[in-house]
Amino acid sequence: MASSTTTDVVELDGLVVLKIIKHCQEALPTFVTGQLLGLDIGRTLEVTNCFPFPGKGEGEQRGADGEDGDDDGAEYQMEMMRCLREVNVDNNTVGWYQSTYFSSFIDESIIETQFNYQENIKNCVVIIYDPSRTRTSGLALRAFRLTETFMTLYKDGKITFESLAGADQSNSGDVFLELPIKVRNSHLSSALLLELQDECGINANSSDFSRLELHTNPFLEKQMQLLIECIDDLQQESSKLQHYGRNVQRQKAAQQQYHMKKKAEAQARAAKGEEPLPEEDLSSNPLFKPIPQPSRLESLLISNQMAAYCQQVNSFSGQSFAKLFLMQSLNGKGS
Repeated sequence: MASSTTTDVVELDGLVVLKIIKHCQEALPTFVTGQLLGLDIGRTLEVTNCFPFPGKGEGEQRGADGEDGDDDGAEYQMEMMRCLREVNVDNNTVGWYQSTYFSSFIDESIIETQFNYQENIKNCVVIIYDPSRTRTSGLALRAFRLTETFMTLYKDGKITFESLAGADQSNSGDVFLELPIKVRNSHLSSALLLELQDECGINANSSDFSRLELHTNPFLEKQMQLLIECIDDLQQESSKLQHYGRNVQRQKAAQQQYHMKKKAEAQARAAKGEEPLPEEDLSSNPLFKPIPQPSRLESLLISNQMAAYCQQVNSFSGQSFAKLFLMQSLNGKGS
């Protein structure tokens, strides 16, 4: 069921969450992807089922040719959706999911994949699962889709400084728009969980002392290391832009010198009483061919990746400070 409205929230079935976590955890340290199936109803995107895509290793065993691997993957998806349709399971594509480490998912490959999905299905999303964050701060599932401004710029293929500056929206620098996620369980599933809780002797109100873990150095250290790498990459992109600016200035100086030379020749011919030369077609002159502007896509992605890292550090540091203040209060009362 397609909807003309824009999705505001992504609603996941509990089964979908478990399938994504199981697939991503079993494939570690390899990154994996999968298909999301469900319904697009109003402003809610309901994800009711999913299935994993074949891994790269399996594709390489089938054939060394990349096109053959893509064909096999597409055939696998169609076969899976046909089988699900035969057993009366939702088989409408509503997006895809991918695993990542430390939110390092913003690159050209995911942009291209999500763009192709979003071109055909307006409200489709990508679900990002981060096992590293799950171990430190709870379940890390996030839903994203490309912004309308970036979709327009990427479709035109001209992501330059002028196109970004002339974008109509104030958030033209944002590549992804994050959507809130809700996890939904059926009443039967909730009843089963309550029965299992009693049978297994699980106390829902028991304290989880692992949440008070104060050792945050490895996580923050890795985040800072990734930030430094992004800064180095951004510096390289800035050097490319500076090199383009210097080339443009040199070309303008050469053009000005060429015009002055032609003007001097025209004045000399006029002084001798000779007829002026015919106007020259400057379009065929290599000196007047415009220098192509470097794409700002890579620097835009790096900037968004840095913003994601900073958001992670800010969120994790806030939780760490809360734990430290709590422990300080407990120590004060104990003394």
